[in-house]
Amino acid sequence: MAIANSSRSSRLFRLASFALTAACVGGHAFAASSVTTVPGMPPVVNPADMYSEAGLNHLSPAVANDLQRVYVPNLRSNDVYVIDPATYKVVDKFKVGRSPQHVVPSWDLRTLWVTNNAERGTDGSLTPIDPRTGKPGANIPVDDPYNMYFTPDGKEAIVVVEAHARLDFRDAHSMALHSSLQAPECKGINHAEFAIDGTYAIFTCEFTGKLTKIDLVKRQVVGYLDLAKHGMPQDIRASPDGKTFYVADMMADGVYLIDGKSFKQVGFIKTGVGTHGLYPSRDGTKLYVANRGSNKIHGPRKGQGSVSVIDFATQKVVANWPVPGGGSPDMGNVSADGKTLWLSGRFDDVVYAFDTTTGQVHFVNVGQEPHGLTVWPQPGRYSLGHTGIMR
Repeated sequence: MAIANSSRSSRLFRLASFALTAACVGGHAFAASSVTTVPGMPPVVNPADMYSEAGLNHLSPAVANDLQRVYVPNLRSNDVYVIDPATYKVVDKFKVGRSPQHVVPSWDLRTLWVTNNAERGTDGSLTPIDPRTGKPGANIPVDDPYNMYFTPDGKEAIVVVEAHARLDFRDAHSMALHSSLQAPECKGINHAEFAIDGTYAIFTCEFTGKLTKIDLVKRQVVGYLDLAKHGMPQDIRASPDGKTFYVADMMADGVYLIDGKSFKQVGFIKTGVGTHGLYPSRDGTKLYVANRGSNKIHGPRKGQGSVSVIDFATQKVVANWPVPGGGSPDMGNVSADGKTLWLSGRFDDVVYAFDTTTGQVHFVNVGQEPHGLTVWPQPGRYSLGHTGIMR
């Protein structure tokens, strides 16, 4: 009898769980969540951890047949190197457009877009990669795509037109231009992070030492925030609860803490020389900080490169992993199993694979000036862009 009751209780629990999950479909928060999302945005399952659905090996069925690869855009050699993460070997390479900057997973996880911004040129383009085959398609002409993100509802791509301090909203699939938004005080508009409810995004302004807050519903600039004179903010990432935004600044050698709601600076964490890229751990407890090893835009080889590990709960650095012999960790992401942090070695023409338990490093030689590499597949229901802002 006890066994029968236990089975019945288990079945009722599963049915209740199913009903709760079904209630959240359609882009609106359910009763258990305190987050009401913008229309069309998938629900926030855990308000305390918006990274919960991008946790360890939590892969979407959409990526079930995708190759396990690391895609590395090389800025100066105009190509993408493809690494098999199981062997640390380059297994393919192909030409793309001029000055490839980042490899960006699409919102629906079905395309990896190479953003070729043609530095100081007018022939910018996007190269689509099919993650099932690892092969590129034909380039699509797009004005100065330094970086790219997606609206929380997945309908539009947000192309970061760095050279013109502008955001172009394009169809997420065809890349047809819909509208543009100028941010005139945000010279070097660069990286972005999104509010937990999808209502706004904060972009970094590399050449003016500022941030800009963008209302994604009204499509307008809310305001600007000065970080420091002669600063150079780079990547930006939110805390799991979405309240605090961490901003890497390569001149300040650390991370600014910004309250997203009030849009004010609330703290600073010293990390390492040339603080640049930010990546949450797969369990949502840590933030990996890539310190590029130089305060110069074009730094030397074998610099003071390292990775710092910040504990989200305490906002303290709990580990620091220097690159043996020096280096220049830049952009990348974390493997699906959370065991490896993959980063480009910007000034050293290599890729680093950091063991996230020990900090030990594998080196893989690639093309000239590797930049925003992506690891694929990654856990998550959808991608908001960059090298994998997964939710």
